[in-house]
Amino acid sequence: MSQATEFLGTGRRKTSVARVRISHGTGTISVNGRTFEVYFPLESQRMAVQQPFVATATTGKFDVRINVSGGGQAGQAGAVRHGIARALLEVDAAMRPALKADGLLTRDPRMRERKKYGQPGARKRFQFSKR
Repeated sequence: MSQATEFLGTGRRKTSVARVRISHGTGTISVNGRTFEVYFPLESQRMAVQQPFVATATTGKFDVRINVSGGGQAGQAGAVRHGIARALLEVDAAMRPALKADGLLTRDPRMRERKKYGQPGARKRFQFSKR
């Protein structure tokens, strides 16, 4: 382990970016100055945020401060999950196989497709009439 008191990790998902700071502590998680239970009201989003800790059996051992911006709630939860996994890797490189096995270190490349000119959406076309 390194001698640093805080470990940093950046996570991304869709258009969301999460900056994560992890330090040894009691297990409190705060997102943008609020508790993560308040910030992420859905249980599925809370489970996604805690997934890196469950995978590495470090639940309740670290205090986490998160600054997240952009996108919606689901994208932000995914960005936070990615950032926590990267920060845990900074804490101890031996956690890499456990995080890699659950796919927590892979950045999800799926993005919204852009709207093209001459049509109303990304793929939808205006109605075709032969005459």
